[in-house]
Amino acid sequence: MLDRPVDFDEHQIKDALADWGIHAEVLTHVPLGFGDHHWSATDTSGRRWFLTLADLHHKPFLGGDPDTALRNLRRAMDTAADLHDVHGLGFVVAPLRSTGGATARRIGDRYALSVFPHTEGTPGGYGQELTPEQRDRVLDTLARLHGRTPPAEVRAAPPTLDGAARLAGLTADPEGIGDRGPFAGPTAELLSAHGAVLRERLDEFGHRAAEVDGSPAVTTHGEPHPGNLLWRGSGPLLVDWDTVGLAVPERDLWLVTDDPDELARYTEATGHRPDPALLTLYRLRWALQDVVEFVDWFAAPHLRGPDTEQAWRDLGAILRGLEL
Repeated sequence: MLDRPVDFDEHQIKDALADWGIHAEVLTHVPLGFGDHHWSATDTSGRRWFLTLADLHHKPFLGGDPDTALRNLRRAMDTAADLHDVHGLGFVVAPLRSTGGATARRIGDRYALSVFPHTEGTPGGYGQELTPEQRDRVLDTLARLHGRTPPAEVRAAPPTLDGAARLAGLTADPEGIGDRGPFAGPTAELLSAHGAVLRERLDEFGHRAAEVDGSPAVTTHGEPHPGNLLWRGSGPLLVDWDTVGLAVPERDLWLVTDDPDELARYTEATGHRPDPALLTLYRLRWALQDVVEFVDWFAAPHLRGPDTEQAWRDLGAILRGLEL
């Protein structure tokens, strides 16, 4: 996130880091990404770590309440740690375990902290256009991930759409969004303007998801877009593993390419021929899930700031894209 959490005392991070045997001298907020809060920590010797603070109240894909979200966040972080430590996948930027073995430590009711090694590399950016060579490297990396026996902790990630019924209801009654922040009214206007197309896309998603057969499931990252890539040498490292889940390979592949010629490289490595219908399903799911999350955000109490302004711009762009 670009904004700091307004209801959080950073000194709690220093206290929590003791569970990892880290005595931080300097904490630096890192305005990065969209969803979690980040800091860099430096101890008295100059050693550095990268910290992620997850907001358990805003992790709908992990659960509808903080306790469930924490439980599933720990499963995701444990999966990433095992992929790196046990399965030897060096491209997994995995959380470090605390002295008690935990990959995520709760701070208060709302937040959970995970600690990562400071990793040098060139970060990508969401929306960045990868070169053909970079797409090949990402496909090679995903082939290695998908080819591993799934860790015991990995959660199933079926192609469902959390909040679909709630969004459909708001397209029929946009004023139901209420008025608890500066973007509530404008969001109601957007839903009124795009409601018919949204309902069509929600119906389309439901039909496509119902047709998913028993294709072999593999360990998928869930969001291997350029913003979750860290380039070192010619190959990518994968960060941000809270979306890791057991699913068909297309859950990852659509974010890299849908070009059959490029995907032939993946088929050669794994024996799996990507299904164009599943690539389309996951592309549609991504757009609709973003709409659900942004609309829920603007239906709840919120303020104007860099994060909400970016979310507002993104919501409009996604809805316009669904019209095409």
